[in-house]
Amino acid sequence: MNDESTKSLKDSLYIALNLFNNHEWYDAHDAFEEIWNTVDGDERQVIQGILQVAVSQFHLSKGNLNGATILLGEGLGRIKTRTKINLGVDLESFCQCLENLLRKLQYKENLNENDKPFLTPL
Repeated sequence: MNDESTKSLKDSLYIALNLFNNHEWYDAHDAFEEIWNTVDGDERQVIQGILQVAVSQFHLSKGNLNGATILLGEGLGRIKTRTKINLGVDLESFCQCLENLLRKLQYKENLNENDKPFLTPL
């Protein structure tokens, strides 16, 4: 990647992260999808996982617990074996957050605002 495309990717990631962290799931999905179309390999898998998490949260906001649980599990599965990928976010803590949320969804525990996934910039 050249310097210009690296800067563009960082700018796009910054926008996507802010949308995600502000729980704007639909817009975050669209922003990450644009990034997903420009990367490959493990980065593409991680971005796809984050996309799936965003969609899971959209489903959850609409009361679709089954869809949310399935997509959250799929997204986590894509990310947790690739936490060393440098996308400028703490993927280790993100996966811990997702694992806790997935457990709560699977056991139908009550959720609160702190259960919403968050991408911590590095």
